[in-house]
Amino acid sequence: MSPEMLESAVEDVAVFARVSPEHKLKVVQALQNRGHVVAMTGDGVNDAPALKQADIGVAMGITGTDVSKEASDMVILDDNFATIVSAVEEGRTIYDNVRKFVKYLLASNTGELFVLLGTQLIAGMTLPLTTLQILWMNLITDGIPALALGLEGRERDAMTRPPYAPNESIFGRGLGRHILLVGLLLGLTALGLGYWAWSGDLRAANGNPAWNTMVFIMLTLSQMGHVLAVRSHRESFFRMNPLSNRLLLGAVALTVVLQMIAVYTPFFNNLFRTNPLTLEQLAVCLLLSTVVFWGVEVEKLLIRRRMLS
Repeated sequence: MSPEMLESAVEDVAVFARVSPEHKLKVVQALQNRGHVVAMTGDGVNDAPALKQADIGVAMGITGTDVSKEASDMVILDDNFATIVSAVEEGRTIYDNVRKFVKYLLASNTGELFVLLGTQLIAGMTLPLTTLQILWMNLITDGIPALALGLEGRERDAMTRPPYAPNESIFGRGLGRHILLVGLLLGLTALGLGYWAWSGDLRAANGNPAWNTMVFIMLTLSQMGHVLAVRSHRESFFRMNPLSNRLLLGAVALTVVLQMIAVYTPFFNNLFRTNPLTLEQLAVCLLLSTVVFWGVEVEKLLIRRRMLS
């Protein structure tokens, strides 16, 4: 068969019998030319060219030759094909969690950047956060919660969806859009809160201006809502098992407690230049900190309905 004939037939033929090493290579190339991500298993020296050509070459660890192992991307130590499925599942979970990690960190930090830039465009407003406050916020929000997010279990459709293109950017499939939109949503919400408190000259419980502290605590709590929402790229938070990632829940609770300590203890008030908020001011911050969470839930709803790619 010519290469063109083989490409047209390879989609419909389930078994190629009595093939030579050259034929194996041609079958792999024909499938790749048709846009497939190809895995090739083998154990002999003759399998090496096809193993090398395939997107994922899989060699047998027990019966496989050294040549086949060198040419492969994966070596099955127990020669059990079910191990391939387990490896693919683990790999897809790791890749999804890396995307969640990047999505959470970059969107959150983009929101902080929008706040800092926005306050400079409004006459009379000073920077809402001090250098020490930014360092503290990044420490408690970008540290343990982000690491705990990387331990999230696999997505429900991880093994039923087709493979992603090998040359796809990590910002593909809406990740870049998410970073910009969520960052903008977080930034505008915090900026609006800060301007409202600043223009209204709201005073904290100790009589000092409250707007800086309100922005400080709202940004931190919003990021906790964000990290809970991005536990899945598509599935609603309310359909997931809340206890499937206890470390993340503990990290969120610890972050909230630490932030409250930074706002309501005299030592940290002097250190971070924060002011203890009244209950009404804290309630407003808590309410507005859920905006990002609901925004991400709406985004996932539109993705499930395929209104977003």
